[in-house]
Amino acid sequence: MTVVTEPNGALAVVHDNNPNWNLSGNRRHGFHNLHHLARYTSGYRAARVLALETRADLRIAERDDVRRLTALPWFSAMVVVRGRHVLFERDAPDFGPDRPHNIQSIGKMMMNLIIGRLVEEGRIDLARRVGDYLPDIGSGYAAATVQQVLNMDVANDYTEDFTDPASTYYRHEEAMGWRLPVDPAREATQRAFVRTVASDDVTNRLPHIQYKDANTVVLGMLAEKVGGRLLAAWVADGAGVEAMLHMTTDREGFPGLEGGGCLTARDLARFGALFVRRGLGVDGRWVGSAPFIEATLAQGVPLAPPRDWIRYSNQANTTGRWLGHGGYGGQYLLADLTSGGVGLFYGVVEDKDGYPQDYYPPVIRMLEAIAAMEFPA
Repeated sequence: MTVVTEPNGALAVVHDNNPNWNLSGNRRHGFHNLHHLARYTSGYRAARVLALETRADLRIAERDDVRRLTALPWFSAMVVVRGRHVLFERDAPDFGPDRPHNIQSIGKMMMNLIIGRLVEEGRIDLARRVGDYLPDIGSGYAAATVQQVLNMDVANDYTEDFTDPASTYYRHEEAMGWRLPVDPAREATQRAFVRTVASDDVTNRLPHIQYKDANTVVLGMLAEKVGGRLLAAWVADGAGVEAMLHMTTDREGFPGLEGGGCLTARDLARFGALFVRRGLGVDGRWVGSAPFIEATLAQGVPLAPPRDWIRYSNQANTTGRWLGHGGYGGQYLLADLTSGGVGLFYGVVEDKDGYPQDYYPPVIRMLEAIAAMEFPA
């Protein structure tokens, strides 16, 4: 009997070494639906939900930068929250408050909470080498300290350049389940893939970070080894998300915290509020670590221009006042730990590569200014 098949269209690699869902023209649909499109996903619902109440602050809606950026064709959603009050909320016509959106690298902030908790519990020493915890890790990470990996301060042969179709990232994306494998009989897993990363000197000699999704995978492996917890489920409960936290995984079920999270805008704001509470979960249990979060604010390695006023610290961006992170394609989350304001912007840039460097600074500056505002109690 002959069975006729064809490649799964959304995940097939068509040109520029990109899967169909991430091509310009398809990317917006892809980011709004990655939880349906990825090969493997898991889902987590919180037992208790952080209650939010709308209390609109018209000063935000009247800002010129808000009007300008939310009018752009790539805008999906924007939310500002302080405490349990939603001060601003806007959605694009093709999006909505009940729709999950892929958050890409914002998910790396989950690792700040998880590793921070394990550090406070004495299970991880940031000064020790990764190879001390993961003896079978490859040369790309074995000699690096945990702190180097947290700060994107490692040199190895993993490259992440979205303008280069030969970048290592695109081979990694196959292991993430975001594209069809070249050889279905030899589909790599995330754990196996990062073990192939190599280096003869892990010291970063650049004046800024070397950004690598593989770093977050290594940290996830380390957390699994010493923590014994389901990573994404732990964070979903602590944040008190209302809808499902979808997480893409590899074929073994390893969660893609480096970029596979998909959740509503309000639920991402709930996640950001975890940092305002210094890692305290909604049920009174610690999801992160207050001392680790304070240390995150105080240290770090500069980002490359044009975001060089920001430091990369413990899987988060910081200026010393706020913690945040951006995501490929147009996302940014920012939590001001002084004012308690949390702001996020969902967008999907549909140029060729999805990562214009001049896109992010105006978004960050807007969220930075709004989150720092004084709000009524």
